[in-house]
Amino acid sequence: MHGRRPLYESEWINLYKTDVELPDGQRFEHHTVWMPTAAMTAVLNDDLTHVLLMWRHRFVPDLWNWELPGGLVDAGEEPAVTAAREVEEETGYRPRNVEHLVTFEPMIGMANTPHHVFIARGAERIGEPTETTEMQRMEWVPLPQVPSIIAEGQVSNSGTLVALLHVLAISGPSAPYRSGAAG
Repeated sequence: MHGRRPLYESEWINLYKTDVELPDGQRFEHHTVWMPTAAMTAVLNDDLTHVLLMWRHRFVPDLWNWELPGGLVDAGEEPAVTAAREVEEETGYRPRNVEHLVTFEPMIGMANTPHHVFIARGAERIGEPTETTEMQRMEWVPLPQVPSIIAEGQVSNSGTLVALLHVLAISGPSAPYRSGAAG
């Protein structure tokens, strides 16, 4: 990257015209986007057999889908702190632990928006969710049902897909999640 000029900037999204050079020497201007860093958590029950999912509406694509609790990382906040805070605010559960799984870029060719994915094994109910606009309902979904809801198109959020597919890859679709298992 040789530089960029802003076309639009806000706290939610920045659009730039960026001067890029490819490895083969081609140089051109490309539209690039910056969006805030996000964190989300796959919360498993104490038996590691169910995952806590929220049924949410997303107005941009106008669709309902199952998502994990998560949100934007506040300035100066560690993503793990965001992950735990968002679980509490959105679900009323406090995770017993939060472990980092992976950080990925959901639109790597166009946007800079790191997504931090965590897993929590066990959670304690501490009250009602304080974020009342986040979902219609939440459910502890049995892990064996997760492949079906993904196949049926009921999971569209990239962070939720990454986390659920990781859990399934480690555990298999019918077995409890095994911490530290190698794939």
